[in-house]
Amino acid sequence: MNVGKIVTQLAVLAAVLVGVGVPIPEAGIVIAVLGGVAGYYSEDRQGLLIGAIALSIVAGGLGAIPAVGGYITGIVEALADVAAAGAVVSLLVATFEKVKP
Repeated sequence: MNVGKIVTQLAVLAAVLVGVGVPIPEAGIVIAVLGGVAGYYSEDRQGLLIGAIALSIVAGGLGAIPAVGGYITGIVEALADVAAAGAVVSLLVATFEKVKP
């Protein structure tokens, strides 16, 4: 396993824990940093960008599911935050690669 996969798995685990309501100190910073590092090591930038857009679109629409909708919404919103942080870092890396000599 490489560093990117391990960090991505940690980011998803943190997002699931935050999504179901486990109190993690400074959870927003943890999710942003893990998402950013996962985006830095991402090999599929296009998939990451599309995933970030798709997660942010569907994040609010899952609350209507009885009994588990709140948990699913929380998890998807946290995953959308991870993907957004990864997408920003991935775009910055791609821009840097384009402009460097």
